[in-house]
Amino acid sequence: MVDLIRSGKAPEVIRRKGAEGTLPLPAGDKIEILTLLAAAPEGDLRNKALETLQGWNRLDVHRVMASPQTPPYVLRFAAEYLLSEREELREILLWNPSLPADARELLERKPAPKPVPVEPAAGPPGPPEPEPLPHPPKPETAKGSPDPPEPTPPLKPAAEEATVEILAKLAAGADIDPEALGVAGAHGEAPPEVTKRDDELTQKDRETLIQRINNMSVVQKIKAALTGNMETRSILIRDANKIISRAVLQSPKISDTEAESYAAAKNVSEEVLRLISMNRKFMKSYVVMRALINNPRAPIDVTMPLLARMNERDLKGLSLNRNVPEVIRSMAIKSIKQREEASKPKLPGKH
Repeated sequence: MVDLIRSGKAPEVIRRKGAEGTLPLPAGDKIEILTLLAAAPEGDLRNKALETLQGWNRLDVHRVMASPQTPPYVLRFAAEYLLSEREELREILLWNPSLPADARELLERKPAPKPVPVEPAAGPPGPPEPEPLPHPPKPETAKGSPDPPEPTPPLKPAAEEATVEILAKLAAGADIDPEALGVAGAHGEAPPEVTKRDDELTQKDRETLIQRINNMSVVQKIKAALTGNMETRSILIRDANKIISRAVLQSPKISDTEAESYAAAKNVSEEVLRLISMNRKFMKSYVVMRALINNPRAPIDVTMPLLARMNERDLKGLSLNRNVPEVIRSMAIKSIKQREEASKPKLPGKH
């Protein structure tokens, strides 16, 4: 969910609930989202995020600011905008080894900054955007390309709640029901290029499909990932939004052959490969497991446990594969020797 908001592609309902601090997420993620939205270009959203963050539970804020895992830009934001009313954060931030050097210097040589005024939504513009957190620039439209799609109309309250719930479940790795997407604002028929059988797609369909997908909202992409054809999934599996690629892997239409192609792909994220390794259905297929362990992009902690399930021929091939990490090759050679030793006939003991 944090990645979705950071990318600037989150639906308005998600951004609004993030500014209110009501998304169903851990406190650390909520605070990180609030710092992102406190630099939003929309004055009312920015002010609401600042107001929520300044009134957040002190213990939660202390815990997040003390954690070395907290992103540096969150710590920098706290150093610049939260110390005016929470002076106790100074020592906590200075103790944190992840605090950026410029923010550390600021805390060591300057008094606490003045409070950031929170303006009413209808009032004058809010405080200037913090430099470390510029809002994502609007994508440029190439000359001759079609006009960007019209903005998605506001969702009804029930649809808003359903959208939040679906995205939160996907972000947490839970399965979702494709039928629930209709409630979440994915009404209407999917484009024909998405639902056609793969053997019916023409070259023009494939070119149109890419444009259609680029113009989809997040919820529409999730629906296409779950219910669309293989060509649609092959595009969405490489989507920069992790929630979309996660939805692709939840599609009931994925075959072992398709899963094998994703496991062997060099142009998917490590997150996709990790999710494949955690899917029991996929890992029951030996060809999927073999493709995954031979993929140089697969994380070592994912491929190492798979060595014990490899047959002797594939182990030998893996030991000669110079594309995989050296530690995997070495372990493959070690496994071959161990199996050879175990298969040798044992001499009868002396009596």
